[in-house]
Amino acid sequence: MGVSTSSPEKGIAVVTVDFPPVNALPVQGWYDLADAVRAAGRDPDVSCVILTAAEDGRGFCAGVDIKEMQRETASPEGGHRALIGANRGCYEAFSAVYRCEVPVVAAVGGFCLGGGIGLVGNADAIVAADDATFGLPELDRGALGAATHLARLVPQHLMRALFYTSRTATAAELHAHGSVWQVVPRAGLRAAALDLAREIARKDGYLIRLAKSALNGIDPVDVHRSYRFEQGFTFEANLSGVADRVRDTFGQGAE
Repeated sequence: MGVSTSSPEKGIAVVTVDFPPVNALPVQGWYDLADAVRAAGRDPDVSCVILTAAEDGRGFCAGVDIKEMQRETASPEGGHRALIGANRGCYEAFSAVYRCEVPVVAAVGGFCLGGGIGLVGNADAIVAADDATFGLPELDRGALGAATHLARLVPQHLMRALFYTSRTATAAELHAHGSVWQVVPRAGLRAAALDLAREIARKDGYLIRLAKSALNGIDPVDVHRSYRFEQGFTFEANLSGVADRVRDTFGQGAE
């Protein structure tokens, strides 16, 4: 359990996230993920990183561990340490993916929610299983944020409708918008991601790093600044008390 890195073949590193049952990452998990992606990108023998979840898991990522925040709020000390930690940890993990020195391919199966959108939205390419769904249920969880990254996956008006309703989009829908490279059966997800990573890794290693820096440099939106701006409203929601009221209803009525 946790974050691990493997090297299935020359030039490729696979960073795997495994926090059962739904890959909702605790605060430390986000920092561990950031460290793993940065380390893989710094490795001179690596030309492409695959970011994925454990193959036996239910989904790619369910975002932050809401129960961790609820436990802290209910403790005698109270406070917002878990909230601050999650916000900083998410920022570090999203940034690590975006600033990774080599391209990052996200291999997504099952649900990709909340913080998961921040990860794949900052990836260089996405390969998805045909059961993958993408969305930001933030308003149902008493939070805001990662619209910055959802806007990199779908057009503006669709992003807003998905955000306001907390609905999800399928892998096929994102493929139609051009943000998902390939949709494959769940059993073939890792092989498809390796195929793409292998094609990238065949390029000159120094040149691919220059290409990553160049493409980041021409992005029309500063993802770090815009996401930090969003996070400010998450803090306002918490200080006003509305976040706790909404978060306390999270999971109620679910089977």
